[in-house]
Amino acid sequence: MRILLDNISIIPVSGSNSLIEKGYLLIEDAFIKELGTGKAPEGEFDHIIDGENQVLLPGFINAHTHAAMTLLRGYADDLPLMEWLENKIWPLEAKLTPEDIYWGTMLAIVEMIKSGTTTFNDMYFCMDEVARAVELSGMRAVLARGMVGVGPESEQAIEDSRQLIGKWQGQAGGRISFRLGPHAPYTCPPAYLERVMQLADELQAGIHIHVAETRVEYEDILKQYGKTPVSHLESLGLFQGRQVLAAHCVHLNEEEIGILQRHRVGVAHNPESNMKLASGIAPVPRMLESGIAVALGTDGASSNNNLDMLQEMRSSTFLHKVNTMDPTVLPAYQALEMATANGAISLGMGNELGRLEPGYRADMIIMNLKEAHMIPRYDLLANIVYSAQASDVNSVIIDGKIVMENREIKTFDEQEVLAKARETARKLVGK
Repeated sequence: MRILLDNISIIPVSGSNSLIEKGYLLIEDAFIKELGTGKAPEGEFDHIIDGENQVLLPGFINAHTHAAMTLLRGYADDLPLMEWLENKIWPLEAKLTPEDIYWGTMLAIVEMIKSGTTTFNDMYFCMDEVARAVELSGMRAVLARGMVGVGPESEQAIEDSRQLIGKWQGQAGGRISFRLGPHAPYTCPPAYLERVMQLADELQAGIHIHVAETRVEYEDILKQYGKTPVSHLESLGLFQGRQVLAAHCVHLNEEEIGILQRHRVGVAHNPESNMKLASGIAPVPRMLESGIAVALGTDGASSNNNLDMLQEMRSSTFLHKVNTMDPTVLPAYQALEMATANGAISLGMGNELGRLEPGYRADMIIMNLKEAHMIPRYDLLANIVYSAQASDVNSVIIDGKIVMENREIKTFDEQEVLAKARETARKLVGK
């Protein structure tokens, strides 16, 4: 496949706040062949997209999700994290079947594609069904079977993870990859984490784990092990020589920031989930300043309550400006980097995703600039981060294939997914 995008504004996210006006980009198969300004190259193309009054940028990378939790959207709101989990979420999740997980994931994929996400990093269960949804949809995903070391499924989670990695790693043309997903240090005792680390090394797999999400977690780990969560995980060797993504990292001190930086741990910042659950405000400006690859995630739709990365960018900038009382903190371009290039780096894919450069994977989105909220256009980047809406995402290309064009998803029947999701939710809660 050769696809030409012509006469289009381009934000490459190539390390500087640069903009190509009236540019072009050429895709060959799954990769970006070239991009530039002026006249596009001549030749035979399978598809030509006229980008007048549109902008092209890398697809968003949602660095922390529980995709199938779309089925729990609006089920339990306005509660503290542990009460929310123990009294509402976990009991309802226990009723989910593999088919439910499939349709919940497909519902999430509809929402993500239509708001510009091209890659998501997911932790949940029944991950065969999640992988099946990713394969069908054309999305790219990094998947992990959630592993709880203190429950009745602790052994099963290890065996499941081994089998999933053997079955799915690199499948769907390389769009699917798997990690290990130990839930958190408060649900995975040291002996269990030791086994997770051994398996990670054996299978050459990365790790996705929740870390220091709440003050209660922080204090409980400190009381139990005499160390803060990040220091505790370092003492166990979890970060040593492994690709680790730590979700949340809300409660950190300077020593812990240094540990994350030293071991090149990626961090998934989830500002809207953290605000809604009153978990706290992660020290993101300080982490970025130290060189940590801080990415953006939505968390699950039951604690957000959507999967819109445009909203997440806007929320992240506003949150940290008011928290530091400094309007210059986390400017628009840095927020866009978090949603794209930093997401790729945090997942160990920084040399192939998150930027529009020759040789990179052709994962990108086209956004309309025609609506009232995008006019005037003094600063296109500011408009995208501070003004744009999900409905402005017009087309999505993943791995060189057009997944959505003119708001129409091409790889599956969107209306079937919506109908099945409604049916599944009614069955789940009885209404």
